[in-house]
Amino acid sequence: MTTTPVIASDASRARSGLGRALDVINIIADRAPESLGVSAIARELGLPKAVAHRILKELVADEFLNFDEETKRYRLGAGALTVGLAALRAMNVPDIARRYLVRLVRTSGETATLSVRQGWYRVYVDQVLSSHEVRMSVSLGTSHPLHSGSSSKAILAALSDTEVDDYLDNQPLEAVTPSTITSAIQLRAELARIRRHGYAVSKGERQSGAGSVAAAVRYSTGQVFGSISLCGPQDRFTPEVCAAHGALVAAAAAEISGELGFRAPAQRIATGGTDPVATRH
Repeated sequence: MTTTPVIASDASRARSGLGRALDVINIIADRAPESLGVSAIARELGLPKAVAHRILKELVADEFLNFDEETKRYRLGAGALTVGLAALRAMNVPDIARRYLVRLVRTSGETATLSVRQGWYRVYVDQVLSSHEVRMSVSLGTSHPLHSGSSSKAILAALSDTEVDDYLDNQPLEAVTPSTITSAIQLRAELARIRRHGYAVSKGERQSGAGSVAAAVRYSTGQVFGSISLCGPQDRFTPEVCAAHGALVAAAAAEISGELGFRAPAQRIATGGTDPVATRH
């Protein structure tokens, strides 16, 4: 019995070629603003150098990549920018985040919110309410300073050190409630904890009697869009619950950011135990 060799169709060959071209684009995008040479690209993707060179040549011809004659290295070109800007225009962050808010409510039982940063304030733009009879709701469109409450602190902690210094130097740390952090020293310690754990905790800092956890959402550039949170009556937000809900919002915020094109190195998210700052109120 003889067997007939399987010959790949034109469509499968084209798909394979497209896949390899996308691999090349993605590795150059991941390394930006660093540029890469053909040898490094071929080695990291496991491609023959001749194949990598052919793909690169085609992408340069289409202006998707730029080639530096002096360094012999490649970087993203105008074509990539055009596609990237079109993708950004098509993105509606609240629409993307909505299904994650629904999932958070289903998993935790608490109200989930989305806030957007506006300068030194942030504004609630969406929420999905808890099914509990006793639950928390927020007023959409209201603005709050970046030092009061978990949604605000998550945003502030995600900003650069320079921006944090600017906020502390120029914005009054006014008490919104008796539990609001009004000391720059204590706030810096709190921001360090948020960066370390990946989420912020509030117990009555913005609204007396309310507890919440939140994590920042970023654009593809790394700039902060805003934050998502879980919130409810303070007595339900024990240290153990804050740790569990904090892990949930941190994971959801990372997924939303990923859909917006943000890529970050893996970070350890605390999922248990108590924290001196989280239990200070």
